[in-house]
Amino acid sequence: MKTLLLLRHAKAEWTDMAADDIDRPLAPRGQKAAPRIGRYLKEQNLIPNQVLCSTAQRARETWDLVSAELGARPPVQFQKGLYAVSSAGLLAAVRRMPDDCTCLLLIGHNPELEDLAHRLAGTGKAEALARLAEKYPTGALAEISFARDNWSRIGEGSGTLQRFVRPRDLP
Repeated sequence: MKTLLLLRHAKAEWTDMAADDIDRPLAPRGQKAAPRIGRYLKEQNLIPNQVLCSTAQRARETWDLVSAELGARPPVQFQKGLYAVSSAGLLAAVRRMPDDCTCLLLIGHNPELEDLAHRLAGTGKAEALARLAEKYPTGALAEISFARDNWSRIGEGSGTLQRFVRPRDLP
């Protein structure tokens, strides 16, 4: 059994239009939302044993704030290839994970992250599927489980969407 946690980075600033997109920091709203996601992961015992994170500033800051609340420090790989990549590229990164990793957290960007969630979740809990269909806002987390022993065997429609949580859903 494999669990994939897809976390869209928290809300980012748009104030400095001269800055490169990859360098945008979190907005105050994002700085409040990310720790709530970290606490939620800890409370739900959704502790990843590996993290793949985009090198974008807002994704890195999201991970820093999530991990501070998580109570664990799983190995993290910051990969430039997770920024401005297709959902197929994200899936390829997931498929390269070692099989001893049972729970993977991927921190990335839309629209690719949302597209990946839709592609992988063949079934799921009705409420989670409805929320995912509505929108994948910043700071949102999808948990997709797979009845597979190998990440390399994960494909379209092979997952079950267990939950879809938005920061506004959390205390």
